[in-house]
Amino acid sequence: MFDALAGRYDLMNDVLSMGQVRLWRKSVQRILRVGPGDRVLDLAAGTGTSSVSFAAAGANVVACDFSLGMLQAGQARLAKSDPLQAKTRGRVAFAAGDALHLPFKDGAFDAVTISFGLRNVQGTREALAEMRRVTRPGGRLVVCEFSTITVEPIDMLYRRYLTGVLPAIARRAARNPEAYEYLSESISDWPSQRELANVIRAAGWSAVKWRDLSLGVVAIHVGRNP
Repeated sequence: MFDALAGRYDLMNDVLSMGQVRLWRKSVQRILRVGPGDRVLDLAAGTGTSSVSFAAAGANVVACDFSLGMLQAGQARLAKSDPLQAKTRGRVAFAAGDALHLPFKDGAFDAVTISFGLRNVQGTREALAEMRRVTRPGGRLVVCEFSTITVEPIDMLYRRYLTGVLPAIARRAARNPEAYEYLSESISDWPSQRELANVIRAAGWSAVKWRDLSLGVVAIHVGRNP
């Protein structure tokens, strides 16, 4: 499914979020606070949009995803980027990997982040524990994921958008609209902010907190590897 989405993935994200996805990703970048030489794992990286922004701050980033189609689309786009501009950045390397069995050694990264991908893993706690394994002691976690709006009238409108408007837009604009029906269902079934925080703690992360964006449409959770 994600291989088939790769060619228009970023465009559809912009359309369906009404441009909000760019603001959400910038928030992740600010909260992650990576700098020159930091080793960052960007998990479920898709086409590497976020990975490139981390590298722009000087970090050395591994963009890891289960979908080869996504990774190939990201590599192709990066290869077309301005080589002079690329000299000022850290490195981006693309790697295929399963979030439940990451192909990296213990403590390999200073930080690990996953945006809009944790919902797609069959085993949330297990994936979070695996992320902790590859993060050095004291390293940090940043999870950006769709969440729960806390204002009930607005939440009702949002649910109508998810179940009615979003699939309708996808049927007109997407090449495989069935994937966006899955998107709607996975968002509706996802745990609340507090419930996800409890799962992150159960996976061994400490100092777990979250911040709501767009009234809770999205939440960013952070944690530390003790």
